[in-house]
Amino acid sequence: MTDQVPPPSLYAAREPIFPRRVSGTFRNLKWVIMAVTLGIYYLVPWIRWDRGPELPDQAVLLDLAHRRFYFFWIDIWSHEFYFVAGLLIMAGLGLFLFTSALGRVWCGYACPQTVWTDLFILVERWVEGDRNARLRLHRQEKMDFRKLRLRLVKWTLWLLIAMATGGAWVFYFADAPTLFVDLFTGQAAAVAYITVAILTATTFGFGGFAREQICIYACPWPRIQGAMMDEDTLTVAYREWRGEPRKHSEAAKTEPMGDCIDCMACVNVCPMGIDIRDGQQMECITCALCIDACDDVMERIGKPRGLIDYLALSDETAERRGAAPRAIWKHVFRPRTILYTALWSAVGIALVVALFVRADIEMTVAAVRNPTFVTLSDGSIRNTYEIRLRNKNNDDRLFRLSVVGDPAVRIDLEGTPYGSIEVPADTSLLQRVYVIAPPGSVPAGGERSDLRFWVEDLTNGDRAYKDSSFIGTGEQ
Repeated sequence: MTDQVPPPSLYAAREPIFPRRVSGTFRNLKWVIMAVTLGIYYLVPWIRWDRGPELPDQAVLLDLAHRRFYFFWIDIWSHEFYFVAGLLIMAGLGLFLFTSALGRVWCGYACPQTVWTDLFILVERWVEGDRNARLRLHRQEKMDFRKLRLRLVKWTLWLLIAMATGGAWVFYFADAPTLFVDLFTGQAAAVAYITVAILTATTFGFGGFAREQICIYACPWPRIQGAMMDEDTLTVAYREWRGEPRKHSEAAKTEPMGDCIDCMACVNVCPMGIDIRDGQQMECITCALCIDACDDVMERIGKPRGLIDYLALSDETAERRGAAPRAIWKHVFRPRTILYTALWSAVGIALVVALFVRADIEMTVAAVRNPTFVTLSDGSIRNTYEIRLRNKNNDDRLFRLSVVGDPAVRIDLEGTPYGSIEVPADTSLLQRVYVIAPPGSVPAGGERSDLRFWVEDLTNGDRAYKDSSFIGTGEQ
């Protein structure tokens, strides 16, 4: 009986990637973006904004308990969720726009996974040293005191960053100073501790250990981006026609040598562990660190920069013929990107217009149809409605309610003999309203009559209305 050869495994153990430190234009840009984005994320919940008495003074607050979203001077109510939907549409169109123009520039510079991974790698480099030192430590099988100490220090710093990340997130949903004290005194709600724990664990795992695995396997965007790109999209690429043959290749023995000296600098700095010289790959996040590394090598050996650069597929054909590549602005401004920009701008303008034209008073009308109508002792027909009045002003306002339709109908407000009611500042009030049609009138004997409810702010004259209907006996 012959020995059976086991089938090849469909899975391979992950080989950790230890990017080498690099300096240059794109690396500096990534440092700036990382500082700005992390600064915004961690510090914004602590910014105060005075909205007056009885209102939260946190500049950015998602107040789920009261169904309100505060963003500096803008208040979004729960029924105005279309503003949030509009912002999400703008974010999607913006992602399409940047991808169409510059490839996966979002992934390479501003994606949270990239930003926190960069931060964790920075901590790792501070603690364990640059690439070669980290490789030696990783390959050291014996867990001696030095390796254990470095690992514990690194993991502790990672854990503190992860906890700060989870803590900062929950501060957006409650008053930050109050919640901060409650978290440390054990008085915060259980959901706050659960949220911090989940975000701490995911940040620690994704940024510290999974890293490129999230981008390659978990994130759907690498598989979608191809639909957003075309031959004029600028992306990180290798000028193979200039770099080949390499110094150590067989072809270099018989042909003039290209500019690439096979130093592996572009590979060693790549956070995804790929070789950009193999062509475009799904794993590439266009962070451009390989450009900085290659430009540094080219300067040291006296060769022109740009062996690895941002370029489009349409540039390859021209450059192979010896022509100069098209100007960057011609790649960026083309019909597809102009269309995305126009759509993005249209949504943004519509949101701004809607924000400035929205009324400070609003009303909703719900007819109470159980029973459909009530016959009073004098033969009048009464319909009941529940009207929610919303006062968006910072002071109490007196609202007057009226109804327009058949002249015979009149309106009564439950709990008050007057036709007006006071609505507290920055809140809503549910008011039960009765509409009465006298006997013999058209609304009383008809099946359905149109009504229009009006509300007027007696302070400044602002008005709003809602249409409804009056149900009669249907005997006429």
